[in-house]
Amino acid sequence: MAQEKAEVMGTDASRILVLDANIMLRAVLGTRVRSLIERYSEGVALFIPSYCVTEVHEYLPSSCAKRNWEPAPAFNLLETLLALVKVVEVGFYADFEEQAKRRIGSRDIDDWPVVALAIALGASIWTEDTDFFGSGLATWTTETVEIYLSNDPSQIHEPPPPPYRTLNTPVSDNLRTSL
Repeated sequence: MAQEKAEVMGTDASRILVLDANIMLRAVLGTRVRSLIERYSEGVALFIPSYCVTEVHEYLPSSCAKRNWEPAPAFNLLETLLALVKVVEVGFYADFEEQAKRRIGSRDIDDWPVVALAIALGASIWTEDTDFFGSGLATWTTETVEIYLSNDPSQIHEPPPPPYRTLNTPVSDNLRTSL
């Protein structure tokens, strides 16, 4: 398994994300997710189960139709984006199927490939699907994923957290006795 993992990884990136199908679909249909993938794909190893790529291929035509778009450019963009993401076949993470199904089965058992791949790689998941929350794996949404992706917090496009006034505030005597 170690050799197979090294072959799939093919990278020395210390940060690894498994993308759900909805992230790749958003990357094709919008700009925010696409720009994050393009900006961070060199420093973060991005993976997607082949099952999710099949899902994107299924949903893309109807998503394009709703927007009155021709599907061919969308499929071309998908292929361009997939060049930045490693597509992993089920054989790599099949040993983790049962464990993944136990973790996500009560919510959406069809999402097991994402969970299994994340377990196999020791990775976090990037998704907009709340079914992954509580699976025991770090789960990021597009709103928060840049915290994980960025090495430089000053480059994150969100306001910084408020400063903490004092970290070493003594516990009052009244509070101490009530504990």
